[in-house]
Amino acid sequence: MRAIWKNTILAESDTTIEVDGNHYFPPSSLRWEFFKPSSRHSVCSWKGEASYYSVQVGHFENPDAAWTYPQPQEKAKQIEGFIAFWKGVQVVGKN
Repeated sequence: MRAIWKNTILAESDTTIEVDGNHYFPPSSLRWEFFKPSSRHSVCSWKGEASYYSVQVGHFENPDAAWTYPQPQEKAKQIEGFIAFWKGVQVVGKN
């Protein structure tokens, strides 16, 4: 799978984990130069508290476009530290 925004590959992995229709990418698959931590947090009733990253490609910023569960609840331990995307970031299969 690939995560793409502004014609730029943000992450690429053969080992994403799909949960609730979202592909979670392992941290090692991200191109971290495009990410910066955000102050946003949200809570999922069964996964726990999510932390967000904003994505920066050139002069374009996509605030809070990626999220992770750094310390998920037990039911979601398989996605601990993995990153998912939204807000216009395309997640597509590799061709």
